[in-house]
Amino acid sequence: MGKSNHNSQSSILNSQFDEIRPYEPEEMKQAFEDMLNDRQFNMVLKGFAPWLPRNIRNGLMRMAFIGVKTPLDFQMRFMKPVVKYIIRKHTDGCTFDDGTLRDGSKGHNAQLPPLRDVHSRYTFLSNHRDIVLDSALLDVKLVEAGHETTVEIGIGDNLLIYPWIKRLVRMNKAFTVRRGLSPKEMLRSSQLMSSYIHYAVTQKHENIWIAQREGRAKDSDDRTQEAVLKMLAMGGLSETQGAADGTAAIIESLRELNIVPLTISYEFDPCDYLKAQEFQQKRDLPQFKKSRQDDLDNMKTGIFGYKGRVHYHCGRPVNEWIDELAGLPRNEFYAELSQRIDKEIHAGYRIFPNNYIALDELNGTNRYADHYTEADKQRFERYLQQQIDKVRLSDKDVPFLRKMLITMYENPLRNYLNAK
Repeated sequence: MGKSNHNSQSSILNSQFDEIRPYEPEEMKQAFEDMLNDRQFNMVLKGFAPWLPRNIRNGLMRMAFIGVKTPLDFQMRFMKPVVKYIIRKHTDGCTFDDGTLRDGSKGHNAQLPPLRDVHSRYTFLSNHRDIVLDSALLDVKLVEAGHETTVEIGIGDNLLIYPWIKRLVRMNKAFTVRRGLSPKEMLRSSQLMSSYIHYAVTQKHENIWIAQREGRAKDSDDRTQEAVLKMLAMGGLSETQGAADGTAAIIESLRELNIVPLTISYEFDPCDYLKAQEFQQKRDLPQFKKSRQDDLDNMKTGIFGYKGRVHYHCGRPVNEWIDELAGLPRNEFYAELSQRIDKEIHAGYRIFPNNYIALDELNGTNRYADHYTEADKQRFERYLQQQIDKVRLSDKDVPFLRKMLITMYENPLRNYLNAK
């Protein structure tokens, strides 16, 4: 009886989030059937196996779906093999540092419980390199490290341009982030999303991945937006907890989420030329805005483009030091919190030869020449030219594009050195 009441209460709570949440286990089979019956999804499937008739393709998909009951099952059956293939085919390896050394001792988090506590849940607050892969690669690495589950993620509704995409991401543990709202709508949306994140961590016992800012930092100067931190805190605050309550309630709300700063490092960013192109478009036409097709092109390039070495690094959990900020006025609290998280993220970068080359070139020095070889330099030079050649603008400003590309590879090192 007690268990039934608990399930009923969870169902009532979860129904508050119907407009944004991922699918529940009992919804998975119908969502899968709806996706298979979607004409546009079938066109996508046909691209993978054009020689197979539709009924055979769908029959094979249904066979593969046997035994899939939850979004986690779906990830393990369908998404994990795809992501591991992407790692093999489009990277030179993806590594993960959760703060624990191989001999079982604690690494950079010498005073901290390591993330190998598979019974804990975390909110990974991360810099943002790829629309799709940031969380997908983390999922695989968490499973390989022995964690019990993967992460739920927020995906902007601007990317959900077809019904089958929305179904697919909801089957893949994604909740919806609404974009392009009025200030009043944005406040309600932020409150709902924050409440859902708190519910997911504390009631559903899920991990969360969320970017430190809305959209990717086009120049790789990764900074945490205070608005994201305020949104995360909202869901754990009651309506009566106003500014007069200081930061104590905010700290307790954020503690509930068990936030871990996460650093994602790419040796080569396959979308760098698209970002440089966008920089020139906005310079030449300040009102320029990307189209939905531009977003899809970025997704495709990010997934299938060459990334070199990729590294994930878990920083010091926020709960270990957030009490040091108690007593600050609210505005100062959020400013200091974002700076401390930035420092954790910046200190976790994996630095590659091209980062040192880029910083030396921008500074006009060879100060870091002992960190790269002449072969490294020539390789990076060839890479830059290849990326500039991909830019599709009639009035291509090559010196400007080159400077933007170099800046993207210089900023992580500059921030790393400042953090250290």
